Amino acid sequence: MYPERVFSGMRPTGRLHLGHYHGVLKNWIQLQSEYPCYFCVVDWHALTTHYETPEVIEQNVWDVLIDWLAAGIDPNQATLFIQSKVPEHAELALLIGMSTPLGWLERVPTYKEQIEKLREKDLSTYGFLGYPVLMAADILLYRALHVPVGEDQVPHVEMTREIARRFNYLYGRETGFEEKALAAARKLGGKRAKLYLELRTAYQEQGDDEALEQARAMLSESQSLSMGDRERLFGYLEGARKLILVEPQALLTPASRMPGLDGQKMSKSYNNTIGLREDAESITKKVRTMPTDPARVRRTDPGDPEKCPVWQLHQVYSDDDTRDWVQKGCRSAGIGCIECKQPVIEGILREQQPMLERAQKYVDDPSLLRAIVADGCEKARKSAQEIMRDVREAMGLQYS
Repeated sequence: MYPERVFSGMRPTGRLHLGHYHGVLKNWIQLQSEYPCYFCVVDWHALTTHYETPEVIEQNVWDVLIDWLAAGIDPNQATLFIQSKVPEHAELALLIGMSTPLGWLERVPTYKEQIEKLREKDLSTYGFLGYPVLMAADILLYRALHVPVGEDQVPHVEMTREIARRFNYLYGRETGFEEKALAAARKLGGKRAKLYLELRTAYQEQGDDEALEQARAMLSESQSLSMGDRERLFGYLEGARKLILVEPQALLTPASRMPGLDGQKMSKSYNNTIGLREDAESITKKVRTMPTDPARVRRTDPGDPEKCPVWQLHQVYSDDDTRDWVQKGCRSAGIGCIECKQPVIEGILREQQPMLERAQKYVDDPSLLRAIVADGCEKARKSAQEIMRDVREAMGLQYS
């Protein structure tokens, strides 16, 4: 199999908030130490819904990248880049779009939902209908095996798998494929070639998944194979076609526990967010003015933490002793709401301090950020060009 890469992208919609950190970025930070990760600001995707206001996109792109670095994404571990700086994204989207059935796009669950949600925008466009194809290209371009997503995004990953499967079916057919695959197997050496063929037989005739994984591991470790031969042998393991595009797997992201200031999910559309790099005065004011249990009209009125949005923030930022203090103090009216909110304020500020420190050097010297992104774009494009050579060749577009 190819290296177990991770790909994930984020639309540049402005500065990030704590919901992004707890819902996405903390997971990325963990993944970057486990896999080769490609994290992309998908600025072309922003145009699918904001094509009339492109002037806001550039600043949003840089804000998102600074927020990633502030949160702890490490450019020495992960590749950070901008989608539009790697034009192969557009080329692959065009080419896989040639064979993607229209009905697949019309059945994407979020298609009608977004049109209904964003009624003020004209989304009856080719770009909006086709954004799942562009999303598929983003993933397939790096042969990413893992795509971290929430449950609502799983259908997009499944769509990507179907697009890859259809592409391999259409273009993985190669004249003399079996003969070429057997010739490639011989390059493994006598003993390893024999083992490969035995494992292939065990999988195809007996459904032995362990044999399949052993054969894939052997191919991945082999230094004697070209990329084309490796594709043939991966394909020969499971059937009679080259595997040009890798079918990704959804890597479910744990549900975020981060509530907004009103108790709903933290979201810009609800105007209930705390920014990832918001100043202390603003954070303090927002938390102190949060709504609380309506039963606590006066300081002496007892309350119920379960009915108070502040309690949800205690679940994220407070330890067991503090939560016990809140439960007892609120129910007995032993503490007031301002007292109750103070540990939350302190917890948020404590979490944000290292983020502010990491971000400051990029704010002070934007050239540092530009250099990181330039390196990331160069690395991403080099990888993308390798895949595109295989795609063009498979489609008969590699003219000499």
